[in-house]
Amino acid sequence: MNILKFASVQRALLTVFYLAAAAIIISACGTSGNSEDDGRLKVTSTIGMIHDLVKNIGGDRVASTGLMGPGTDPHLYKASHGDIRKLDEADIIFYNGLHLEGKMGEVLVKLEKRKAVVPVTKNIPRSSLMLVDDSGQGTYDPHVWFDVSRWISAAEVIEETLAGLDQDNADYYKERAAEYIGRLKQLDQYAREQLASIPEERRILVTAHDAFGYFGKAYGIRVLGLQGISTASEYGSKDVSDLRNFLVDNKIRAVFIESSVPKRSIEAVLEGSKKRGHTVEIGGELFSDAMGQEGTVEGTYIGMVTHNINIIVRALK
Repeated sequence: MNILKFASVQRALLTVFYLAAAAIIISACGTSGNSEDDGRLKVTSTIGMIHDLVKNIGGDRVASTGLMGPGTDPHLYKASHGDIRKLDEADIIFYNGLHLEGKMGEVLVKLEKRKAVVPVTKNIPRSSLMLVDDSGQGTYDPHVWFDVSRWISAAEVIEETLAGLDQDNADYYKERAAEYIGRLKQLDQYAREQLASIPEERRILVTAHDAFGYFGKAYGIRVLGLQGISTASEYGSKDVSDLRNFLVDNKIRAVFIESSVPKRSIEAVLEGSKKRGHTVEIGGELFSDAMGQEGTVEGTYIGMVTHNINIIVRALK
């Protein structure tokens, strides 16, 4: 075999070798990039409260991923590159809607063209939602999870979506949803009983931002927040002085901080009240836009709502 022919054969063998190696690498990357590709539905949820619903209803038939962890403010949240990957790999994406995840809006719109992207609030009648203002032209208050009876609707949307895309396990999802909804109904009753035990004149909940409107409407509590519905809105000196005057004039005993909102805002109000001769205590920390640490009781939806109820009753009663 002459030198030129040998070199040609050698080049051909090397080409075959590289193609085979590339195929092995691509195959391996495909396997490692889809570690959850075991037949289960891959579901990505934006906020922790939705992620918890999916885990309770989907059980071991679903690989559930949540984007926003403890202490995360969804009003200000921007999707990272890692989040985009999780969203892209999901079979189903659940989000709250009602502009809660406003900074993720464009990403979700693009993704809904090629996969199931579902707002869990879609079946709640718009006539029953609260508006940001009284003009009738504003956006809706997204914090619907604080009325437990409304959050049942979100559970039903998740069950219907899972069952629709995974019909072989439809009965499984239906059974788990029914059991969990039963627990939500018990939680709703607990909230009504406990909050009714607070003397009516003391049923005033003052927090850092106005996340508890549905909570107040459902359970008979007057709610005031220093900031508006979204923490993206700025508060000014007039907001601080108005709330300070309200605390002093109504002899409010306690206000509450939130796990996902810096407490410096509410501290300014407390300092102003103290200068006017009225001391207001911090009644405790409430979970508003995010749940507690994963693995704790407060790291579940039922646990966080129960925690809030108990803290509010203890401080105001």
